[in-house]
Amino acid sequence: MAELRLGPLLRYVDGSSATFWVEASRPCTAEVRCADGTRGQARTFQVAGHHYALVPVDGLTPGTTTSYEILLDGAAVWPPPDSRFPPSVVRTPGGEDAAVRVTFGSCRWASPPADEKDPVGPDALDTLAARIAEAPDAERPDVLLLLGDQVYADEVSRATRAWIAARRGLADPPGHQVADYEEYTRLYYESWLDPEIRWLLSTVPSCMIFDDHDVIDDWNTSASWLAEIRATPWWRERVLSGLMSYWVHQHLGNLSPTELSRDRLYAAVRETPDGTDVLRAFAAQADTDPASVRWSYRRDFGRTRVLMLDTRAARVLDEKDRAMLDPGEAAWLREQALETPESRDHLLIGTSLPWLLPPLIHHVETWDAALCRGDRGGRWARFGERLRRAADLEHWAAFPESFTELTELIAEAGSDERAPATVCVLSGDVHHAYVADPVWSDPARQPSARVLQLTCSPVHNSIPLSVRLGFRFGWSRPARLLGTLLARHGGCARPPVEWRKTGGPWFGNQLMTLTLHGRSASLRLEQARRARGDGLGRAAGGARLTTVAESRITPE
Repeated sequence: MAELRLGPLLRYVDGSSATFWVEASRPCTAEVRCADGTRGQARTFQVAGHHYALVPVDGLTPGTTTSYEILLDGAAVWPPPDSRFPPSVVRTPGGEDAAVRVTFGSCRWASPPADEKDPVGPDALDTLAARIAEAPDAERPDVLLLLGDQVYADEVSRATRAWIAARRGLADPPGHQVADYEEYTRLYYESWLDPEIRWLLSTVPSCMIFDDHDVIDDWNTSASWLAEIRATPWWRERVLSGLMSYWVHQHLGNLSPTELSRDRLYAAVRETPDGTDVLRAFAAQADTDPASVRWSYRRDFGRTRVLMLDTRAARVLDEKDRAMLDPGEAAWLREQALETPESRDHLLIGTSLPWLLPPLIHHVETWDAALCRGDRGGRWARFGERLRRAADLEHWAAFPESFTELTELIAEAGSDERAPATVCVLSGDVHHAYVADPVWSDPARQPSARVLQLTCSPVHNSIPLSVRLGFRFGWSRPARLLGTLLARHGGCARPPVEWRKTGGPWFGNQLMTLTLHGRSASLRLEQARRARGDGLGRAAGGARLTTVAESRITPE
C-alpha cells in the first residue's frame, strides 16, 4: 500500500481551484477529497526513484472554507488519525474586494528535533503554525511568500551530516554539503516533516522562489566564480540536482492549473515511466543557457499582483554587461508590472535580494562593481573580485544598470493615472528586517503610489553580532558619507533615488505581514520569542509571535 512520505502542501489557490503537492512511497493515484464534495486526482510521476503528484481541484466556491483529505489508491493518508492539529482546509478568496494578507520572510534552517535545544531560537513559521492551530477561525495569512533559502545545501544540520557520512563519507568534495538529488530530498524531509511546518503548509497556500543557499552560498556571484566552480569535479551534479529538486519541490506548485496544463516539461515528465532523464536534460540546459528558462512567475490575489523574481539563475555575469536579469526576464518583468494597471490596487515585487540596502552597503557594492569592471585598472579589479566574494557584494546595487532599470520601472508603474496605491519590494537574505522609503532625485519622476522596500529575514537562522553592528552602522550618517566617497573613487553615477530607513533594523526570527484591502495597506512585523503557556507542541508551549512594529503604509 502506498504511504504519504511528504506533504501535502497546499500551493496554488484562487476563487475556484487549488493544487496540492504530495510525495508517495510508490506509484499510485493521489486524490484530494474536499468536505464540500469537490475532488481531484492525479497519477504520480517518478524522479530519481521518488514518486510525486500535483493534484488539481476545480469547482471550489469563492469565499468558502472547506476541509480536505488525501487518499493514495483509495486509502486515506491525511490527516493522520492521531493528529493533534485541526483539519487542513482550503480557503478560497471571496472576490476582488476581500482583504488579502500576505506573510513573507526568508532564510530558514530546519528546526531541530523537539528534544534538542534550538541554538538559534524559536522558528517563526513554527510559532505561526501554533497560533493558527490554537485559533483556526481567527486571522491567518492568505498566502506565504517564501523568498529564498528554503533549504541549505551548503550548511546542513548535525543529523544530516551524520546521514551523509553514513551514505558516502565526507573525505571527498563536497564533503558534508549536499552532493546529489537524493541528498536534496533529505533536506526537504528534514524541513517539511517538522510537524508544525507540515501542517502549516497543508493549510496555508505558499509561493516560493530560490536564493543562493538552495544551491550554494553566493551562487552566480560573478563570471570568474562560476568558471572556478564549474572546474570542480562535484559541481555539475550539485547544480543539476539543485535545479531538479527545486523544480519538483518548489517550482511546480507556483504555477496555476492552466499554466501546468500548458507546461511541456511537466507533460513530458508525467508521460514517461521515469522522468529523471527528461528533467536532468532540462536542468542541464537551464544551467548552460539560463535564458532558456523562466523561473519568475506572477500570481494575482484579487486586486493585488505579486511578481516573484529569480535573481540567481537569470543573471548575466559578463563584467562589461552585468545584469541581475537576462533580457528576456527583464522584458517579462516590465510587461507584468505595467499590464492592465486598472486591474490592481497593489503591486508586490518579490525578490530575495533587497533593492534598497543600507546606504553604505549600496555604495560599496556599486564601487566594487566599477572596480571589477576594470574602471580603475587591473590591480583594483582583482581586489574588487576578492572583496565581492568575501563580503557577499551581489545585491541589486552590485548590478548598477539593473538597479537603475528596476528603479525606473517602479517609478513608471507607480506614476500612471491608474497607478496602484502601493508598489512594495519584498525581500529577505540579509538576516534582519527594515523598511526603507525612497525619494526620487528628479521630483518629476516621483511616483504617486507609495513605494517601499520591505525586508524580512530570517525566519529561522543565526544573526551574528558582527551582522547586527554592521547593518546598524550601515544606516548611519557617517556610513552614508563613507559610501559616497567610495562611489566617487569608482566614478559611480549618483543613484536615481535616495532613501531613508523608516523602520528597523530589527533582529530576530521574524515574519512580516502586509494586509491589503481596497487601496489601503498596513504592515506588521512579528518575532518568535520564547514564552510560557499551554498549546500545541514545542512551538506553542515555548514560543509566541510578538508584534514588534505595526503601521499603516497608506493614508486613512
